[in-house]
Amino acid sequence: MSPQLKLIALDADDLAVISTHVQDARVQPSDIVWRQGEKRLVVGMSRLDWEQTLAGETEPRRLVSALRFDRVLACKSRNIDLAAPEAVLDLVGIEFHPQDGRDDEPGGSALLLFAQGGAIRLDVECLECQLTDLGADELGTGVGIEGEG
Repeated sequence: MSPQLKLIALDADDLAVISTHVQDARVQPSDIVWRQGEKRLVVGMSRLDWEQTLAGETEPRRLVSALRFDRVLACKSRNIDLAAPEAVLDLVGIEFHPQDGRDDEPGGSALLLFAQGGAIRLDVECLECQLTDLGADELGTGVGIEGEG
């Protein structure tokens, strides 16, 4: 069993590493929690254990993980049906675009891109993202982060 990850991203290069780890993660709209007063977005997911897969294991394993963005000024979504909380979205990856295209500025937009054409755009003061594994996803389907509502 691979050790559980805890990764932090403070720039676009760090976020690219997290994006690689969350590629093909399953996300349910009910597990996307926007806490505007705290300037925080938390996304619960069931992600593939890429370390185990690359190590040659024949049976892919999924992990329940939490992806957190702090210092979020605005959160907007496109083509994500919040009225269907049990739908499953497939996360393709995460991109960061600096404010006004200037790499020397800490602010910008993080984009979470989904296979079905959905997207979440986060306007951030500066990039602060954390991916934390919470354990094995025994069911391999949903996430169900409790107490985040």
